[in-house]
This record gives sequence, structure tokens and C-alpha cells, in this order.
Amino acid sequence: MNKNVVLLAFCQGLITTGNILLVTISALVGKALSPSTTFITFPVAMQMLGLLVTTIPASLIMAKTGRKLGFSLGNSIGICGAVLGYFSLMQSEFWLFSFATFLIGIGIGFATLYRFAAIEASDKPAVAISTVMASGVVAAILGPNLAVWVNHHYPTLNYANAFIALAFLYSIALLLLQLVKFNEVSQTQNSGESRSLKTIATSPKFMTAVFIAMVSYTVMNLLMTATPLAMHRHGFDLAESALVIEWHVLGMFLPSFFSGKLIERFGQVTMMYAGIVLIALCCLVNLLGLSHWHFLAALFLLGVGWNFMFISATQMVSQTYLPHERAKAQATNEFLVFSMVTLSALSAGWLEATVGWQTLNLATLPILLITITWLTVYKIKQKHQLMSKPTIGEC
Repeated sequence: MNKNVVLLAFCQGLITTGNILLVTISALVGKALSPSTTFITFPVAMQMLGLLVTTIPASLIMAKTGRKLGFSLGNSIGICGAVLGYFSLMQSEFWLFSFATFLIGIGIGFATLYRFAAIEASDKPAVAISTVMASGVVAAILGPNLAVWVNHHYPTLNYANAFIALAFLYSIALLLLQLVKFNEVSQTQNSGESRSLKTIATSPKFMTAVFIAMVSYTVMNLLMTATPLAMHRHGFDLAESALVIEWHVLGMFLPSFFSGKLIERFGQVTMMYAGIVLIALCCLVNLLGLSHWHFLAALFLLGVGWNFMFISATQMVSQTYLPHERAKAQATNEFLVFSMVTLSALSAGWLEATVGWQTLNLATLPILLITITWLTVYKIKQKHQLMSKPTIGEC
């Protein structure tokens, strides 16, 4: 595998650790410090909001300054957020903590483009994406266990020391970034005729890729964010919920070691179908019981389902634009996907507290049915198009 892809994978793993750490503890911090139940998941939502407002600027900044400077800027903002998170928790300041997660979200927003940078650095896109995503296995183990370790050894610090460790991890990622040689768009590539954003965004392939990414990430984030709250409500402690989150994130990233090969063999649409089925199984397991085993098995299935859908969608969307169109196409994709993810993060705590955990899972099933219908219609139309008029390099 390309050295640059491997370095990007390490950077992605370090950044994702921060995301998982926040998922593990932010809702519990919100429960302890928030002024009302409405704001329990507000820090998580602020993280997603930071990610959301970054999606378009990050792509445009990198189009002007290059990948390395853009990623370095994002990482530096993430370090500032981690340091601020430490001070806010030391002072038990809920709103300041929420602003800190917003800054960390900005850092993560820049880092979401690592997977596209990996595609550009390799001649095997599916394998490159999978390699970068596989780095999340480190985050799956390090993130939740870091939260548990800090809570065990420093129970009076309100998880504050975890954010010092987080700043250290982000600093390592910043150093590794300086060793990456990015495949920037050349002047020759930039001089080509660029299609309008409307033309790119309304193509069936682009819309399908974005829709699948939106559904997979929104459903996954909704259930993942609500899980620690549901477990706490049913008598489980932090260590038990952290183990569930750890296995969930392993489910998200462990399949990346082979999902790229599966996509190459069976195709993007087939793997999307497989992901939908696995997420549906997750909901069914959650509906069958409330034991620790039910939570663990369901969240693992949710992670694997997300992996199949999201990696397939990422590869698909990367096939819908030319090199000099990548900034606006990637920005649009990220904005649409993470706008829905932000809404899911903001509503997760409220939905779990009002409609309940099992109703939340039940309501997810119709969304998955709509997704299967969309994907089937797209597949039929593509088949008819190929039969009637073969095309080369459809965008």
C-alpha cells in the first residue's frame, strides 16, 4: 500500500479517537452538567455542527492552499478545542465545554476529507478508502478505554484529563501530516472545463451516493449517541456502556480490512444492500431485549452495516466528478451528509427521553425500507440505461 495512504490512515485513526472519546462521555457530561434534559446531547450536537459548518470551507480552502495546509489548519483547531475542553471541565462549565466540542468538530470536519485524499493518492480507490477507515480500529479501542481509565483514576476531574491526552494525539497527527506527499490538482487539470454544481449534484449516481451516505451516517449516529443514555437509564454503568461503544466502533472500522475487496468483487450497490440488512438486524436485536448482550450485538451490527454503506457511497461519489471539480463536489457531499448527522446528534437525547429506546429503533425500519426502494429503482434505471445506450465514464 502507498506510503501516503498509510500515513493518512494513522492520522485518521488519531482524529477518530477524539470522536469516539466524545461519543463515550459527552452525553454523560451533558446529563451531569446541562441545565435541562433538552440539552443533554447538546455537546455532541455542537461537535457535529462544527463538522457541518466546516465541510464547505474545508474543501474550498484546500482547493486554494492544498491538502497539507488545510489538514494542518484543521488539526490545529482540534488541538485548541481539546485544550479548551480540559479547562471547561475543570471548571464544570457546560456551555464552554459545548464550544470546545464545536472546535473539535471543526478539526474532525477537515479530517473527513482524509478518505478523499487517500483516493487521490492511490490507483485502487476502494482499498485506499478501506485502509484509511480501518485505522478506526485504534480509535475503537483507545477512545472508550481512555474515558474509562481517566474516570477510574481521576474521578473528581470530570473526564478533564482525557482532553489533555486528546490534544497530545492530535499533535502527533499534525506531525505525521507533514510527512505526507499529497496528490494536488495540477494547473493543467484546473484548466479543464468545469461543469456546474447543479449538473454534478443532480446526476443519479451522485444523488444515490449522497443519499446512501446520509442514511447510513444519520441512522448510525442517532442510535450510537442514544445508546449510552439508554444503557444508563436501564442501570448500566460507564464501563459497560464504554464496552458497547468499543464493539460498535470495531464494527464500524474492523471490516475495512476487507470491505474494499468485497466492493471490488460484488459491487457498490450489493454492499449497500448488505449494509441496510445489517442495520435492520441491529434494530431488531434492540427490539428483542435490553440486556448488555442485546446492546453489544446490536451496536456491532450497526457499525458493520454503516461500514458497508458508507465506504461504498464514498467510492461511488468519487466517480461522479473530474479532478478540477472535486472541491465543490466533495463540499456538497459532506455538507448534505453531515447536516443530517448534526440533526440526529441534537435530537438523540430528546428522542430517547421522550419516545423511548425501542420506539426509536422501531421508527428506523421505515427509513431503511425507503432506502432499499431508492437503491432498487437506481439499479433498475442503470441496468436499462446500459442496455439501451452504453456510456463511458458516466458522471
